[in-house]
Amino acid sequence: MNLEFGVQLAPSVTQLGTVVDLARIADREGLDLLGVQDHPYAAELADTFAVLTTVLARTERLRVFPDVASLPLRGPAMIGKQAATLDLLSGGRFELALGAGAYWPAIQAMGGPTRTNPEALQALEEATEIIRAMWRPGERVKVEGEHYTVKGVHAGPAPAHPIEIWFGSVGPRANALTGRIADGWAAPIPHYLPYEKWRAQQDVISSAAIDAGRDPSTIRRMAQLVGDITDTPAPVTLEGETPIRTDAAAWAQILATLTTETGFDTFVYWPENPTELQLRRWINDVVPAARALLAEG
Repeated sequence: MNLEFGVQLAPSVTQLGTVVDLARIADREGLDLLGVQDHPYAAELADTFAVLTTVLARTERLRVFPDVASLPLRGPAMIGKQAATLDLLSGGRFELALGAGAYWPAIQAMGGPTRTNPEALQALEEATEIIRAMWRPGERVKVEGEHYTVKGVHAGPAPAHPIEIWFGSVGPRANALTGRIADGWAAPIPHYLPYEKWRAQQDVISSAAIDAGRDPSTIRRMAQLVGDITDTPAPVTLEGETPIRTDAAAWAQILATLTTETGFDTFVYWPENPTELQLRRWINDVVPAARALLAEG
């Protein structure tokens, strides 16, 4: 199994230097992925795509992604253009995680739309078609949707590698859409989707993929885990939204269990305290121990 590991950092305007510094450590130490939250309406957060651009310019191998891009405030054609450009500039190190929308009053306050859940999913499907079409130079992209329409725009540029599109989907209908058309599932943190619901949603994704004639094993399954890696072990119950606060060995066992019993292949750490110490514990202690446990199994 090809496991991958990453870390998520918030683009706080007071911590931008720290974000870049931690990204450089993650790059040097061989971490696979870095996610950056995207909440454009939050005054205390910088623009995610600008932060990702800076990170890519200061790193060499780390792949990055918006975690997850706010579709209602960005629009699909420009997302496609930005994603392809960042991928070209970085030599193929950009992936795209998309969100259908949340915090609708805040989105509306910034000039965006307000959508019902069914409308948001329809918009996400339309947007995915447009984004992928924008990566096929030589075509004129024409999509007539209820929420997004492009009328013959010339596609391009093509990205440097086949960019994956991961959905940050929550409910059964959204995860059925993930199974039908997405390249991966960036499972929302337990605040939005409690741990005990993860297995059932994995099954929804797999079932929808099969119905669509797809191989479920080709869909990335990303668990995003909030917590703290402590010096000493502590009891952990994966229920509700309680953060994981225990030592590296127990963290590794949790990741191994989520792989074998819940079907995840990618793990992104959301540190409660985004410090160099926490990042190094994740990279140097948790990740190797989890790989070892799974190799033994």
